Amino acid sequence: MASSRTTFTLDEELAERAHQLGVNISAAARQGVADAVRAALARSDRQAYLRRPERADTFWTEAEAWGEP
Repeated sequence: MASSRTTFTLDEELAERAHQLGVNISAAARQGVADAVRAALARSDRQAYLRRPERADTFWTEAEAWGEP
């Protein structure tokens, strides 16, 4: 997967604490962004579902009956 270089600002105290604890800031940032994207997609999917919820579709009930003797 291709990568994109980006810059962000981090509180000095937090950066120092991360360094002391051996936290890989780049990896933590990637994970944080990935988690935020997943959460945003889930919210978006939920909102789309609430706008147009699924309804029972009689076609599938009838289609299943076609296979029965």
